[in-house]
Amino acid sequence: MRKVGGVCFDLDGTLVDTERLQWQAYRSVLAGYGADLDLETYRRHFIAVAGGAEWACRRWTLPLDAAALRARKATVYRDLIATGAPAMPGARTCLERLHGGWPLAVVTNSTRAEAAVLLAALDLDSLLDAVVAREDHAAAKPAPDAYLTAAAALGRTPAECVAVEDTPRGVRAARAAGLRVVAVPSELTADQDFSDATRRVDGLDALTPAFLRALEASP
Repeated sequence: MRKVGGVCFDLDGTLVDTERLQWQAYRSVLAGYGADLDLETYRRHFIAVAGGAEWACRRWTLPLDAAALRARKATVYRDLIATGAPAMPGARTCLERLHGGWPLAVVTNSTRAEAAVLLAALDLDSLLDAVVAREDHAAAKPAPDAYLTAAAALGRTPAECVAVEDTPRGVRAARAAGLRVVAVPSELTADQDFSDATRRVDGLDALTPAFLRALEASP
């Protein structure tokens, strides 16, 4: 039996409903090059797998590289989230329910500035013990770096931590780091493969103290 010593939450699509805003930002930038990125294509090439910007550069033979595309998208995205974004169903209640019982972290591929805007707008900062943003780890998910950094930030080993993720690549990142993973798919990811997750649940309401204690018997 492995005691649960900390819980690490993904941000985009898990705690905050930002995936459509991310899509809108990419779509806006790509439209300037005559490309139309529909939501289904975004789901398959940006959410389900890493390297969406690289794929877009190849697909539409863009006159800029992936780093430049991401930078332009980030400018548009920052404007879209300037006043925040909606919380995912049950997000705040979930954090309040677990706060004090376990140290809690946010682990995201988003930049620190983006994460700060989203968390502040929803007043979630006080419920978190650590925020691990893109600047804090060398390689983005699905690499394990972000979760290794988060476990250290919470003062726990990866084996003591549980990750909460809405995408298969997030699940792979946490698993590669040695965490158990609870998959909470959104409507944009529900049809994807979550077989690597320790548990799959329908929503954040399932994450209760009793659920975490039961998870301690899971490999």
